[in-house]
Amino acid sequence: MRNTTPARLRLRCFRAGAIVLALGCGIAAMSHAAPAVQESPDMASTPSPAEALSARQQAIAPIGALGAAGDIARLNDALNQGLDAGLTVNEIKEILMQLYAYAGFPRSLNALAELMKVVEARKQRGIQDAAGVVPGRPVPKGDALLAAGTANQTRLSGAPVKGALFDFAPAIDEYLKTHLFGDIFERDNLDWQSRELATVGMLSALPGAESQLQAHMRISLNVGLTDRQLRQLTGVLAERVDADSARRAGEALAKHLAAVPGAK
Repeated sequence: MRNTTPARLRLRCFRAGAIVLALGCGIAAMSHAAPAVQESPDMASTPSPAEALSARQQAIAPIGALGAAGDIARLNDALNQGLDAGLTVNEIKEILMQLYAYAGFPRSLNALAELMKVVEARKQRGIQDAAGVVPGRPVPKGDALLAAGTANQTRLSGAPVKGALFDFAPAIDEYLKTHLFGDIFERDNLDWQSRELATVGMLSALPGAESQLQAHMRISLNVGLTDRQLRQLTGVLAERVDADSARRAGEALAKHLAAVPGAK
């Protein structure tokens, strides 16, 4: 679906420094120079990124992309590659549960069912994959969840998120803050860099989500990934997913970097 937002609204959101994010489809506009995200406990526990994505990190985006595309046959291979690269079962569960926010519950549920099959098949072959840790703290409820989600969204985006779209449909603003940035991002057994790699993979597989993909390129840099790593990620998508996903990711990164003074 094409983005039908009038140019005047996009310019207004841009000048206001707003980042408009929507689930699966909608409108997103990143501010030109939002401040860098402040460190949170989630990000503080993540090591500084190396010059290249690790094998574990490289495995994340294809899982997200193929899950979002509903390509279960190829997802099977990506899940095996992820487990072989060191992702735990619980980390992959987190990626596939997060998938519902971008591609809907049906594809999230189908992907989780495939993970169950993969883990069981590997057990039958004598492979005991590490279960991994569960969230170390309970997810808040009610008003506390909205507050936590709002704080997470602001740290990730680099500035408070607001705009005419949210004034027009305030319920979607609350859903984003409570369900995505609250229920999902408050689960601390998957670091924020990994969640962003998964999100970029998911959005790259969805035609019509280019504005959201560009927004998450900025967020990926905010949580400590580098432009070099994101360029490497486009190569991973080309090799393990398809050329269209890689092209969308590459174009989104290029557009973001072109809008940042001094970026290469």
